[in-house]
Amino acid sequence: MVARLNPMAARPPDEIADLRRVAAADLDPVLEEEVAVWGGELKWDFVKSADLVRRFVGVHALSGRALVAAGRLAGYIYFVLENHKALIGDLYILRAERTPQRENLLLRAVVDDILSSPHISRIEAQLLMLPHDPDRELPHSPHARDFCRNFMMAELSTADLGHGRVRRPMHLETWSDHYTDAAAALIAEAYAGHVDGWVNDQYRSAAGARRFLHNIIAYPGCGAFAPAASYLAFEASSGRLCGLSLASRVSSEAGHITQICVSPAVRGTGIGHALLRDSLLALRKMNCGLAGLTVTAANHGAVALYERVGFRTLRQFSAYAWELG
Repeated sequence: MVARLNPMAARPPDEIADLRRVAAADLDPVLEEEVAVWGGELKWDFVKSADLVRRFVGVHALSGRALVAAGRLAGYIYFVLENHKALIGDLYILRAERTPQRENLLLRAVVDDILSSPHISRIEAQLLMLPHDPDRELPHSPHARDFCRNFMMAELSTADLGHGRVRRPMHLETWSDHYTDAAAALIAEAYAGHVDGWVNDQYRSAAGARRFLHNIIAYPGCGAFAPAASYLAFEASSGRLCGLSLASRVSSEAGHITQICVSPAVRGTGIGHALLRDSLLALRKMNCGLAGLTVTAANHGAVALYERVGFRTLRQFSAYAWELG
């Protein structure tokens, strides 16, 4: 009589590998599925971002970890170091292999790696592919904060893009690089003491906001910047910049609001609605049928504004921040 092997007993244990020792070809099935998920669920063309990951993995220059399950590569996470801070750029595991335990395994491995680097005092992560789980056990939890973020989307053919009531004289102009410094100062002012300053510490200073603006304008992580759909609001009496709405194109069918804020002095005057409306109208003229944005769920006023216009939450994801000193 031939003994039957238990297939579960024969399954090798999960392994965590150094991403710099992974062959780019082994990562292809993971990246291909991730591109399909971004495109199918979020209407976001993730091809350029995936190609960038593939290129750096191919030259063994991307810091991170890979999940090997049953002898094949099933997921990855990567990070970059920026002065005092580490940014966890992505975490994705194949759907057939995904479990909270494996997500946590990758997250812990990379946080431990980062903490072995000298001079790092902060870690940030906004992981759109990681479902928000308030019960997730975060590594080094005494230093960690968990923020629920909404990915929201509106159909521009049915969105409420009528004129609102603006209760402060102002005028709008399309984006110009001439106003970069003023825009950076506005962002720092608008987010002073705001929860989003915990999510992204670039909002805490004009210098950090300037780096943030450079990243969304020059790099494809937030799509292709759309200056024609990006607006600046100026107070009529003083000419002072008091609000902005920046947009990008993330696919042939969808745009994305990458940043919208107003100065504390003009909150509640309808200027934020006017900026959002004009950006969405401009995206519609660019033949975008959809527009997306992300917002911290605890920012109830902003969420309510977006819902009035016609945005609906498609998914909730996690943003994490570790303050280490």
